[in-house]
Amino acid sequence: MKLSDLLLGKPLATRDENAERIGPAEGIPIFGLDALSSAAYGPEAAMTLLIPLGVAGAAAVWPITLSIVVLLVIVFFSYTQTIDAYQSGGGSYTVAHENLGAFWGLLAGAALMIDYILVVAVGISAGVGAVVSALPQLQQHTLSMCLAILVVITLVNLRGVRDTGLVFLLPTYLFVGTLLIVIGVGLVKALANGGHPIPIVAPPRPAAGVTAVAGLWLLLKAFASGCTAMTGVEAVSNGVKAFREPTARNAKLSLTVIISLLIVMLAGIAWLARSYGIVATDPGAPGYDSVLSILIAAVAGRGWFYYLTIGAILLVLALSANTAFADFPRLCRSIAFDRYLPHSFAIRGRRLIHTQGVYVLAGFAAVLLIIFGGITDRLIPLFAIGAFLAFTLSQAGMVAHWRRVRGPHSVYSMLLNGLGATVTAITVGVVLVAKFAEGAWITLLLIPSLLMVMKWVRRHYDRVGEEILSSQPLDLVGVKAPIVVVPVDRWSAVSRHGLRFALSVSPDVIGLHVKSGEHTGELEKEWCKLVETPVVELGLPMPRLEILESPYRFVVLPIVDYVMELERRNPDREIAVMVPEMVERRWYYQALHNQRGNLLKGLLYLKGSERIMVINAPWYLRCT
Repeated sequence: MKLSDLLLGKPLATRDENAERIGPAEGIPIFGLDALSSAAYGPEAAMTLLIPLGVAGAAAVWPITLSIVVLLVIVFFSYTQTIDAYQSGGGSYTVAHENLGAFWGLLAGAALMIDYILVVAVGISAGVGAVVSALPQLQQHTLSMCLAILVVITLVNLRGVRDTGLVFLLPTYLFVGTLLIVIGVGLVKALANGGHPIPIVAPPRPAAGVTAVAGLWLLLKAFASGCTAMTGVEAVSNGVKAFREPTARNAKLSLTVIISLLIVMLAGIAWLARSYGIVATDPGAPGYDSVLSILIAAVAGRGWFYYLTIGAILLVLALSANTAFADFPRLCRSIAFDRYLPHSFAIRGRRLIHTQGVYVLAGFAAVLLIIFGGITDRLIPLFAIGAFLAFTLSQAGMVAHWRRVRGPHSVYSMLLNGLGATVTAITVGVVLVAKFAEGAWITLLLIPSLLMVMKWVRRHYDRVGEEILSSQPLDLVGVKAPIVVVPVDRWSAVSRHGLRFALSVSPDVIGLHVKSGEHTGELEKEWCKLVETPVVELGLPMPRLEILESPYRFVVLPIVDYVMELERRNPDREIAVMVPEMVERRWYYQALHNQRGNLLKGLLYLKGSERIMVINAPWYLRCT
């Protein structure tokens, strides 16, 4: 078996596409891993900002979480409308582009692309950060662990959608199952003890001297941080086409399960934190322990179940980047179809996935991880703005969609999507103001920069399209055989092969040799015997040998200059440069040979014109 088949799976035929589609059970880990795993860091992100409130912070997190849950419910119903209306995949880009215009679609697309890159970087760094907090001796290997996990997730996603779902199925359901058991047991204990359960392991007490008052600004900042729990919610609407028939029903079922589980986990964590009096600990202080770790120990103790649950949390955090890998290539494909990204993003690879999107996402995520050293706290301020901006534009686009389409329930749908657009727009403002100084300004710079790049790509494609557009028939007036130039460094089977093919193309052939002290005398002596004599015997037009002087031993540039001059002297002829070259059977042997042929072709493409053709004349070596 080939190594590529072992790592990436055997190539799939286009007819196998339906077999690669997934059901709701696989859709949950593929499209919901990011959203579900955010229950592990969303509540803590909010509670960390409430540390100055002391015990009051445990009580304050409940109304903040309820606000996030209400927002989540609104967004959920809005996206069910989107799935029904766009069953071919109705991500924010598609909806905004079709209903609000190209600019708003590109704005949504740029925001989502940046958010997906951050999802990968934050998810992996959060998982590794949790491992390092449990095993401090691994701290010096933080970045290398992040990059290793990124490579594994990339390889898994290159195998195709179905294989990805199977790989991530067990970690996802283990995480959800263990966390729901903790919440269920905790709720039973709390209700049995009148709302004041006795913890098995007492949570740490708040630091002494915390007397802050829960002001509006502090609560808004906590809400903005807690909203990171909503990233990844849009993924299902982007990937509707990945589901089996009936696609809309299966996609909505997956979305319903994902949102329901997320709501239960967020609300359960917040309610139990209030009941057990759990407050966050300072991530930078000695003895730091995560909120979920404290909660699990309080409910179930620190036995085998504690370590099983913590292990599942760490695994899912590290793998939560998979949601971005599922959606980023699809988003790039949609934008590429509209010619705002290179066409290669729309091409499916060997496993029926858009391979270039996977590579680009992995590359940018790796750059982010390297720049920020794989530290989650440095990445969080950039997070969530893109997701909520995309939410807003998607819902606003759906309002315009229902106004245009009309229908029996269009007024209800319009009101629902309008409410979703309003609350998410307010949330964008809150998150932006709360996180601006901490790094959100970087995202604000990146989004318009990406917009300009996409506009530039579209302008380039438009110019190219105008230039190559033609409805004229083939023009054969004045067609002549080209002047064929064959660079010859010495006489060999390779140069003989090139000259033989050149004589079959045109009667006007020039053998071109650069005199740089290598094989020149031998070639001049043998040209008559090896070339001219066989040509005369067959009565073919005689190829001539041209010798170029090169006192400084340059080889490629004199050939290019000669071809340019030849083109200038023959304005009515085309020039074909036949490049004889050896081809090794094994790629790694290629580095043992000079690369003059490739350099020559590159310079001719760069400096040439429509009248200069470059032809490869490969000679395949059999000895290797």
